[in-house]
Amino acid sequence: MIPEIVVPPWASWAQVPAVSLTRSRDGGPPEQATAVRIARDDRALLLRFECDDRDIWATHTQRDAPLWEEEVVEVFLAPGAADPKEYVEIEVNPLGAVFDARVESPEGRRESMRVDAAWNAAGLVATVDREAPGAWSADLIIPWVDLCEGPPPRIWRANFFRIERPRGGTDEFSSWSPTFADPPDFHRPVHFGRLILDRPDGRA
Repeated sequence: MIPEIVVPPWASWAQVPAVSLTRSRDGGPPEQATAVRIARDDRALLLRFECDDRDIWATHTQRDAPLWEEEVVEVFLAPGAADPKEYVEIEVNPLGAVFDARVESPEGRRESMRVDAAWNAAGLVATVDREAPGAWSADLIIPWVDLCEGPPPRIWRANFFRIERPRGGTDEFSSWSPTFADPPDFHRPVHFGRLILDRPDGRA
């Protein structure tokens, strides 16, 4: 069953419900929790990742470095309700470094996908906070113009991910909609969930 989120208009993060990520390979509870909040306004899609992390680390600081080799949160997005053949991938690590790319996946498989890492989300704003020990958060503002042409459609396909690599521990791969791949593989668009943009009257 494909999960769904009704995306409300932006007010404050305290008023936006959180969804929890689960283990990507089997949907079980991860050892270190991740929550995602998502909202929208007329200009952009707004995301917040909240990560419990007993060992926060990263070394990459340049845009489009291979952030997935270390600790990172990720979002994949595609307009429309169908299983996407093309989607945007955006990653942020605990140092605030960004990887963004457009992915073409005509067969929905990693083996045949093509990644254009030269593409940049021109208006993207990504900020990281480490306000408390053992936790970090990443806020993303992704302009609609970087995601689609014209007004944003009401239904989107999406998935949210986290790669947690504790030094001296076991790597953990979490997702909103599990891809059930072992070894873990996030590039399974058939498993993307649905985002439904809330209408101004509060109805989905």
